[in-house]
Amino acid sequence: MRRATLLLGSVLLVAAAGWYALVYSPPRWTGDMQTAADANNRFALDLYAQLRGEPGNLFLSPYGAHAALAMTATGARGATRDQLAAALHLPPDGPAALAAGDLGRYYARPRRDVELSVANALWGQAGLPWRPEFRAALADRSGAGFREADFAADPDAERERINRWAEEATRGRVKELLRDGAVTGSHRLVLANAVYFKGAWQKPFDPNRTVLDGFTLPDGTTTLVPMMRRASGFRWHVEEGPADHRDPGFQLAELPYEGGELSMVVLLPGQHDGLPALEARLSADALAGWLAAARDAGDADLYLPRFRLEPDALMLTEQLRQLGVVAAFDPAAADFGGLHAGGGRLFVGCVVQKAFVDVSEEGTEAAAVTAVAVEPLSAAPPDFRADRPFLFLIRDARRGTILFMGRVQKP
Repeated sequence: MRRATLLLGSVLLVAAAGWYALVYSPPRWTGDMQTAADANNRFALDLYAQLRGEPGNLFLSPYGAHAALAMTATGARGATRDQLAAALHLPPDGPAALAAGDLGRYYARPRRDVELSVANALWGQAGLPWRPEFRAALADRSGAGFREADFAADPDAERERINRWAEEATRGRVKELLRDGAVTGSHRLVLANAVYFKGAWQKPFDPNRTVLDGFTLPDGTTTLVPMMRRASGFRWHVEEGPADHRDPGFQLAELPYEGGELSMVVLLPGQHDGLPALEARLSADALAGWLAAARDAGDADLYLPRFRLEPDALMLTEQLRQLGVVAAFDPAAADFGGLHAGGGRLFVGCVVQKAFVDVSEEGTEAAAVTAVAVEPLSAAPPDFRADRPFLFLIRDARRGTILFMGRVQKP
């Protein structure tokens, strides 16, 4: 997986996975929020399509990236804003454009069954003319409280302050969000978003039934992995391949977490080398149709490897360019005049994400960190056996929002 070094300029916008809960009351689900959730899903599959050529395992938080870029778009204008909105499948302005922030407040509400918490925060250079409408929009819709900082006087102290917040927000999963020297005296703003998930299966796997079993790799060789097993307790769908028989189709299984609001969806190709064909068929509309067709699996057995993924950081800049976000990365064209009233042109220097997931007999823990750096111009069978590469995602089973997604080539 591609390693990324984050070079930061005057403004840094960060989306991270963590467990903080927003202090604002969760909003009622609205049509605008459903529009934002559907937009998130289209962006999720668009972004995954850009990343699927990467070798090996893959895990990311489309929601984290979508939330970070939506907040970035709040401070953008003109073509910069329009391109960001188009890539995010959001309208460029109006209530639906800000509803992406409402999603965070909705998912931040306390739950008795699973942990799913979201938070936003801003650290801004004291004394700068931050636009009140920008601060108000993020505070009111995303719950992002503004905190004064002094990057100019002591940038490393501010870096440590943000890192402490990130470590606490991710329950220790991100111990050093910003590395030594990453924050300099030229910084003006750090915007952070945190989302953390931990949930137990509605029907857990019995650890005594977990055994070493074969997992067929893409090249046809096999390796032994800890394979969990349980009967029933999931929804199932089998999708036949095209008539030319070169694609054998795939199976889908949806495993609910405790409470039934959230679930994991596993997409399993019919052959060990069938993942690229399945990835090529994947779209937001196709996924919605497959999920709608899923039915209770009855007494069928389900086999799923126990796995833990913590891939290297993903640099998402080029993938976003391919999705049409061009002006934001161009120092001569970017327009982030909605951030503050001071002079000087700002542009996005890079977008990077690091994610983590742990799937066990008890349930799942997942977290992710996304960073957007904005710089100044100067800078089958009746059983479901996941014993070959597969896709998976964690979603709101009721509203459809895709929170995390990934690929397992080798558990």
